[in-house]
Amino acid sequence: MMKPAIELQDCGEAFYFIADYHSMTSLFDPAIRRQNTLEVALDFLACGLDPKKAVFFKQSDVPEVTELTWLLSTITPMGLLERCHSYKDKLAKGFAPSHGLFAYPVLMAADILIYDSNIVPVGRDQKQHVEVTRDIAIKFNEQYGETFVIPEPQIREEVAVVPGTDGQKMAKSYGNAVNLFGDEKVIRKKIMSIVMDSRSPAEPKLDAEKNNALQLLKLVAPPAVAKDFEYRLRAGGLGYGDLKKTLFEHYWTSFAAARARRAELSANLDHVHTVLRDGAAKARAKAQEVLKRARQASGLE
Repeated sequence: MMKPAIELQDCGEAFYFIADYHSMTSLFDPAIRRQNTLEVALDFLACGLDPKKAVFFKQSDVPEVTELTWLLSTITPMGLLERCHSYKDKLAKGFAPSHGLFAYPVLMAADILIYDSNIVPVGRDQKQHVEVTRDIAIKFNEQYGETFVIPEPQIREEVAVVPGTDGQKMAKSYGNAVNLFGDEKVIRKKIMSIVMDSRSPAEPKLDAEKNNALQLLKLVAPPAVAKDFEYRLRAGGLGYGDLKKTLFEHYWTSFAAARARRAELSANLDHVHTVLRDGAAKARAKAQEVLKRARQASGLE
């Protein structure tokens, strides 16, 4: 998610926010929310987000987004939300049903529309949310006149879905994520725990491209390395343990520079907080402009 998103900062005005409002549908410890918010800020800045090129802020520092959420919710059909697979998926995984969880796509639509976004980088699993945003924006425009820019999803097919250690899509809320940063031993253990099938090393794996560890290796290793391991899986004779060890080595090396940068940022949190505060000021200026347009169009002003 970070890589294609951060690359957009060189293509025009880019907005990035930390979704702390969204976290409230599944996290209820204020201290952990504050810590997670800081961790996400450190991660993005360490991975190359440049506040001189982009607008970076906390979602909750732009309260205009919640007012726009209400405006959008008044024209959002229930059936549209009932068809959203994310709500059903969360319930199936044991999340407690709530209005916030159900109406999550409306807040997400407000997040997108309030900055006149025309491109939204997402994984394939998030494409439906952008489609819902488009439907809501079109319906609002039809009801009140041309108000919102209609956004388009941007999906990099080669990494449309990143697998977690259990084979599902990788997500912190699922407990199957391999962190970019953290203790070396912990990350090594997480990678070595990636679920594999029961086939022996000698058996050819003709479906090698579906292997979780190989898919992750393709994201962090040179193409020639990943191609070689895919060939060896197909041919037979490669142990899954060797694949996982190679994955860890490239994973650890791939983020070495970012780890060093993150350590520097962690030692200068005042700078991080300043970046978020300045970003929020810029984001609010744009959000207020778009919200005013929506208020005027709907007769609130």
